[in-house]
This record gives sequence, structure tokens and C-alpha cells, in this order.
Amino acid sequence: MKKAKRNPLLSRRAARLTLAYDNRSSAKTLPSRAQFERWACAALQGGDERAEISLSVVDAIEGRELNGQWRGKDYATNVLSFALNEGEPVPGMPLCGDLVLCAEVVEREAAEQGKLLAAHYAHLTVHGMLHLQGFDHEDDAEADAMEALETRILARLGFADPYQGEKGNA
Repeated sequence: MKKAKRNPLLSRRAARLTLAYDNRSSAKTLPSRAQFERWACAALQGGDERAEISLSVVDAIEGRELNGQWRGKDYATNVLSFALNEGEPVPGMPLCGDLVLCAEVVEREAAEQGKLLAAHYAHLTVHGMLHLQGFDHEDDAEADAMEALETRILARLGFADPYQGEKGNA
């Protein structure tokens, strides 16, 4: 019996990212855990970056509660990122954090923007992972840099530019 060859890309990815996945939503259509893992791993920027990430998909009620508690905003948002080790990275320590995606908001936005649901989940997973690594969009320069990076990562994953319809409309 022949021994199956291991895909070195999958082996490296698995070694770089540990993803705990929890679906607490009532959504009927969600990406698989493997898809979320692939998207999160693609967003890791350091060549030797290791990450331990918890990714939860929640309903609007929980999304609103979390957004209110942690950001002081009284509405559900598409993605929340909680870095457990903020500041300068500690050599040898993995990136640790939590991502929370609100299924109802993601579904509504995808429909309103005419995007495939999987593409919007991929975009928000990448966006959240970049926030965990210290990227932000507080000013135009930061936003432009982060959006360009998101677009490159998503292109490598086979997705269209998520900002395509917004460019030139500012």
C-alpha cells in the first residue's frame, strides 16, 4: 500500500495557525471551519508568524452586546477583533486573539453590496486578522495601506477586490 504524500503547504499552514471555531449563530449558510482557517492563515504577515485564534460566528443580539461592551457602540457590527497580546510582539510568542463575526450583518452587507457571501466572510476574516496584527484604518493613509493589503491577500485566495465599487466614489 502506497503512503499518501503530505501537501507541504497544508502542513506549514497547520503548523502556523491554531483556530478554535465556534458557531453560535442560527445562520443556515456559513463557510466551513477549513475555509475560515485558510483565510485567517493567508492574512498572517510575519514569515514565521504563529497564531492561536478563536473565531466565533454570532447572531445580531450577541454582536450588539459585544460591540456595546467593548466599543461603546449600540449596534451589531460585521467583525470584532480582540488581540490578547497587544503592543510589540514578544519573540517566540504566538499571535493570540479572538475574532467575532456577526452572521446577520455579514449576510445583509453581502446582499446589499452584491457580493458572494463566501467572499464577504473571507474579506472580514482577513480584515479582522490584520487588526489582530496591529493594522488599523484610523486615518486615510492607514486605511489605504490596509485596504491594499486586504485586496492582495484576497486576490491570492481567488477573490475580487472587495473595495472595487467604492473606489472613485469618495
